Amino acid sequence: MQPGNVRPLIELKDVTRVYQMGTQEVRALAGVSIEVFPNEYVAVMGPSGSGKSTMMNIIGCLDTPSGGLYNLRGQNVGAMDDDELAEIRNREIGFVFQTFNLLPRVNCLQNVELPLIYSGKKRSERHEMAAVALENVGLGDRMDHKPNELSGGQRQRVAVARALVNNPSLLLADEPTGNLDSRTGEEIMLLFETLYRRGNTLMVVTHEEDIAQHARRIVRLRDGLIESDVRVSNPILAEATI
Repeated sequence: MQPGNVRPLIELKDVTRVYQMGTQEVRALAGVSIEVFPNEYVAVMGPSGSGKSTMMNIIGCLDTPSGGLYNLRGQNVGAMDDDELAEIRNREIGFVFQTFNLLPRVNCLQNVELPLIYSGKKRSERHEMAAVALENVGLGDRMDHKPNELSGGQRQRVAVARALVNNPSLLLADEPTGNLDSRTGEEIMLLFETLYRRGNTLMVVTHEEDIAQHARRIVRLRDGLIESDVRVSNPILAEATI
């Protein structure tokens, strides 16, 4: 339970999302309401077609609701234009994807710097912030390496560093261990545990129950609605050191 004076970081109220597919309407979200507070660690689960990806795209400002209200840090996201959405994405949200999405021809430091270029930081400041982000994920000795010179787990760590370099309010991870073997996937979950203990807010989309059990709260969707929203009484706790 959150203290009464803490404002939600994320607030969805009766959010719907309808897509037009030819002559048919597809209702991906059918009225979702949820609050996520600062420094929560939430896993989002559900079968294919449940609406979990749509909900995460809306939370990540990659899509907008057809109806209902989405507030991010008290701002009505649904009322924003494309430029405002791009700005809030870059400032408030860090993304981690299953496929890493790193640029192959530049090194780790340059990959991590990318969000800072869009925010207008000076080159020296970009270098310093990116270097700190890589140190924070245990890759201080790999800054000059290109993605193809790294293991899968190291590439995902670079992606996490890039997601966090702007100090966003929220880290959104979409199947972050999906392309990793089980041991490397556990290393990434150890990293997420470290980030959570440092005060970051995390939302992780996963179809793997053991990955979800690392979170402190599991939200399950089905048919565009929240089926359950429960606190994890005994999360899988990792020794949170890098």
